[in-house]
Amino acid sequence: MARTDPNKSTTAIRALRVLEVLGARRDPVSAAEVATSIEADRSTAYRMLMTLVDAGYVDRDATANRYQLSYKLVSVCKHRLGGYDGNIRQIMDCLHRLSQITGETVDYSVLDREETILICKVDGTQRVAVHFPIGHRSPLHCTSIGKALLAFQDVRFVEQVIARGLPQITARTITDPARLRAELQRIRAQGYAYDDMEASDDMRCVAVPTFERGGMVRGGISMSGPAGRFTVAKLDELRDCLLREARR
Repeated sequence: MARTDPNKSTTAIRALRVLEVLGARRDPVSAAEVATSIEADRSTAYRMLMTLVDAGYVDRDATANRYQLSYKLVSVCKHRLGGYDGNIRQIMDCLHRLSQITGETVDYSVLDREETILICKVDGTQRVAVHFPIGHRSPLHCTSIGKALLAFQDVRFVEQVIARGLPQITARTITDPARLRAELQRIRAQGYAYDDMEASDDMRCVAVPTFERGGMVRGGISMSGPAGRFTVAKLDELRDCLLREARR
């Protein structure tokens, strides 16, 4: 039997899980659906939902007895989202330039534990494109942005990611630790990363890290597109634009 960490509140963790469940759904959900998702009985889920309603983090439709996230979470995150390290204007200027030059959608993501999270983007003009919403999370081992950020982290963190497993998503996903280590070494040497249909069977992506003072890497810029249009030659072309803007 697993021992409970006395420094952690299992109730708080479960309440946060409720917020995650609501955030993953476009439409309001019932207490029964929440209970199933967090593996709790309905009365426990209901109490958590009503506590979150009272705190202002969840809205309740009393008529349908269904729940959804409130906009209070936006207020809580406003400083984080509106001024990421004071560089958000510079980042957005870079994304706009890249989108105007290439016509492609450009994303900026940051490392968040063992995933990347998309925090700002500029849409392109291409009719056939790949669009990820703000807040989209990506694994580190099989996406261009994930590999671009992972390659410049401490070796202990890299090994921690590998130890948690490298799930196979497509036939091209790197699942062998030795292959991933070699891939990360190559990315460190060249300064960019490709996703050659490793996260989706019909998508290629290119990403570059953005370096902060002291060489720290916490974020990066990426472009994604359908494999039919994002050929390897196209990736090379976009890579050069990304590298140029990232240096600026």
